[in-house]
Amino acid sequence: MTALLSVEGLRLGYARADVVHGIGLAVQRGSIVSLIGSNGAGKTTILRSLSGLMKPRAGSVRWSHGETVEIAGEAAHRIARRGIVQVPEGRQVFANMTVAENLRLGAYHVATPEAARRQEAVVARFPRLGERLRQQAGYLSGGEQQMLAMGRALMAEPVLLLLDEPSMGLAPLIVEEIFAIIASLRAEGRTILLVEQNASAALAIADYAYVLETGRIRLQGEAAEVARNPEVTAAYLGV
Repeated sequence: MTALLSVEGLRLGYARADVVHGIGLAVQRGSIVSLIGSNGAGKTTILRSLSGLMKPRAGSVRWSHGETVEIAGEAAHRIARRGIVQVPEGRQVFANMTVAENLRLGAYHVATPEAARRQEAVVARFPRLGERLRQQAGYLSGGEQQMLAMGRALMAEPVLLLLDEPSMGLAPLIVEEIFAIIASLRAEGRTILLVEQNASAALAIADYAYVLETGRIRLQGEAAEVARNPEVTAAYLGV
């Protein structure tokens, strides 16, 4: 089966230093693929490249939605139009805009009636956002801002959702809620590439996993198998 997203030999860096060293990975349609690793391993850098925010120094990124096309180095707005949408680390909502305005930005490219339909679907998934549509996003709690960031991405009706550290800075109960939402998206057929330092939570909902260390793939396999690996349990699961 052809993967929805296939990465081969991806090399990324800043200034003169490489931080990702020729990695390869694949994301199958309808799955959750988790990329785990310590802070500074290169996880966010990889997502920035896949969403067009950073040009690779080498490598191939093939997108197979309809026809298969090479998208390495393509502009971010073109990648977003293809259906690859990122929820950034730290949420990055527009604090001075209302919840409704933030959501509308996720569907800026569609007509108002369609955007309204999509907003209804997002609010049905995140009822708390529906209660705060006229509130400025900066006054939301951290968990509500994460829901807003995810809701804004879903307004684009992504084919592939890139999630960067969705549990960062959240209380344990909110983390459980966020991961339950991520699992529900997969159950509906969404495809997700999940970058996460909370390895236990990520591996519990993922189908396949990659372990990244200093810009290289150290381990990969079925998520349940990776979770049982002694190196992973010792380094990331606190066992």
